Amino acid sequence: MIALRPGGFALRPHLVRIVGLIAALLLSVQAVVAAPQTVYFRSADGRTALTGYLFQPSTPGPWPAIVMLHGRGGPYSSNDNEDCTFVGAGTVSPCNANTLSRRHAMWGEYWSARGYLALLPDSFGPRGKAYGFGRFTHGDLDRADVNETDVRPLDAEGALAYLRGRSDVVVGQIYLQGWSNGGSTALNVMIRQGSQQGNQRGYRGALVFYPGCGQTALLASTISTTAPIAMFLGADDEEISPAICQHVAERSRQAGSPIDVTLYPGATHDFDEPSSRRQSALGNQAAMDDALVKAAGILDGWKK
Repeated sequence: MIALRPGGFALRPHLVRIVGLIAALLLSVQAVVAAPQTVYFRSADGRTALTGYLFQPSTPGPWPAIVMLHGRGGPYSSNDNEDCTFVGAGTVSPCNANTLSRRHAMWGEYWSARGYLALLPDSFGPRGKAYGFGRFTHGDLDRADVNETDVRPLDAEGALAYLRGRSDVVVGQIYLQGWSNGGSTALNVMIRQGSQQGNQRGYRGALVFYPGCGQTALLASTISTTAPIAMFLGADDEEISPAICQHVAERSRQAGSPIDVTLYPGATHDFDEPSSRRQSALGNQAAMDDALVKAAGILDGWKK
């Protein structure tokens, strides 16, 4: 509403309509930016129909692409996912493109703004577990059929096949990013990829944020890969052991695998979660700012 001083002028009716149309257009543009496209594709397990969320650049394609693997909490906001179960085509759920967690939305928009097509697959919702899992639930039997060793890597491989089939993707420039349980999944994808000789090219590289690197989380204690990996760890992580991940990275480097590690002093698990609560922790703001600067530069370097 515009408040007019006595003696001021009033907008003519047609101008009021124009202003209203402009405001509505701006709101619709914001909605488009806020909600990525929902897509469906098959996991490489040959059975599961996955739901994914696609953040598309505004520039003309074809584009390089990145697949983003959510953590044990799932891709949706904790404000919305409590009563969610199944997510899939033809089903209405409060867990959808409009209720992604702030971190996933932030990174999806980050990549699309930099000319990457970003795909966030949901591994939990299509299996009836869109509610996700809380902290320190790694031994929960309910997580067995969405595990990071022999289930979720096949989802990532299905996402790779889906992107390869799109005409707007540069097939030789598809990358991987994962957080926590999704980070462990990303490492397992690279382990699987390194052992598959003679197959077509896989992911060109992986950005891995605070993964679990213990014996139950990874398929191998030494990662053998020719594709580069960049690992981002918080020194004060309260959920996973950064020391174990550093040992895995060091053994893998000695075996010839290109793995870089960035360790952030004072940073915790989920240091790039943009909530005020998480960013109030010592070291998290600096870690998130640095990761946001480095991530795109690393991928741009890998493209060369």
